[in-house]
Amino acid sequence: MAFIGLGVSGGIGAYKAVEVVRLLQKRGHRVQAVMTRSARRFVGPLTFEAITREPVITTQFAPGMNADIEHIALASKMDLLVVAPATANILGKFAQGIADDFLSALYLATRAPVLVAPAMNTNMWEHPAVRENVERLRARGVRFVEPGAGYLACGWVGKGRLAEPEEIAEAADRILTSAEPQPASRSLQHLRVLVTAGPTVEDIDPVRFIGNRSSGRMGFALATEAAARGAEVVLVAGPTALPAPEVGDVVRVRSAREMRAAVMAHADTSDIVIMAAAVADYTPKAGAGRAKIEKAGPLTLELERTPDILAELGAWRGEAPRPLLIGFAAQTGDPEEAARRKLTAKRVDLIVANDVSQPDAGFDVETNRVTLVSADGTRALPLLSKARVAHVVLDRVEELLALRASVPAR
Repeated sequence: MAFIGLGVSGGIGAYKAVEVVRLLQKRGHRVQAVMTRSARRFVGPLTFEAITREPVITTQFAPGMNADIEHIALASKMDLLVVAPATANILGKFAQGIADDFLSALYLATRAPVLVAPAMNTNMWEHPAVRENVERLRARGVRFVEPGAGYLACGWVGKGRLAEPEEIAEAADRILTSAEPQPASRSLQHLRVLVTAGPTVEDIDPVRFIGNRSSGRMGFALATEAAARGAEVVLVAGPTALPAPEVGDVVRVRSAREMRAAVMAHADTSDIVIMAAAVADYTPKAGAGRAKIEKAGPLTLELERTPDILAELGAWRGEAPRPLLIGFAAQTGDPEEAARRKLTAKRVDLIVANDVSQPDAGFDVETNRVTLVSADGTRALPLLSKARVAHVVLDRVEELLALRASVPAR
């Protein structure tokens, strides 16, 4: 389930936005409406509040609104901003960076994908000023659902009517399930990020080992995204067939013990540590045999626990502000309860949990469906590409960094 902000601006097509909400909810998404002053002349806020079961935002200056800097808080939580209908006026504000109401300020504040469904008179849609604004927004990555042609409210016939709600909902769903991330800013510049990726393998003898199916894709996507945001990245990678991304430093390891040594060697100089690797939990107690074990009768292996690297990092950091610690939890079944236990037990800031029993998520596939669990809440993401998951996780990491920086030192 995704969290969608629905911007409604002042046009007769505003009544269709109610159906857009219903269709998005039918697809399992949560929707919160943001209405401009002009939109309220066509549809009442109570209609959207009744169907979304969320408060409808109509002004930047409602009492209590400044307690959380509401447009920033909503911008940080959204997975997608949909604007339907989008008038020529709101397109102009978006294109020129004007933020004189809640919706235009929300557009500037969010880093979520933006989908716009314009609706206006034919001549307005074809006017050079509107065309320039549309092209400027397209260049910034804004997606459009083109207006339809037909009878318009003004009595004209031509292109300009709001696209059908089903078309808008389908476009939103496509973005949420398959969209590549928006271009990253240099928001992590001057920070050092340590990422672990892939499996570890625990050798039994020269030809056999204990391992898992991790491909390293998720960790590699996180390292790539952090580097794109300007971070200095150290990637500690277990054995994987995939080529490592071009980041600052790649450290190759094989076993859990080797991964621990590499992580602890770099943790002290890191601002953020993201433990995305699937580290083996057990290793042969006697170590790897020098000779191949020949086939005979039943074989018994005595195993011992490997180091819990994330728990060790949490204990080592203690109450210190850095590094920020992010762990991954591969579970079978509902991952949230286990993630909450790990969050507390390992003293970390964020757990990214997923159910690896699903065929389209987890190990050795291009997509993932994760739940972000932190002390201040839980956020479940829909099925996304691993690149998109990395984008959302790094957005959440930046939120946690900002929250930590805002807490006064004692």
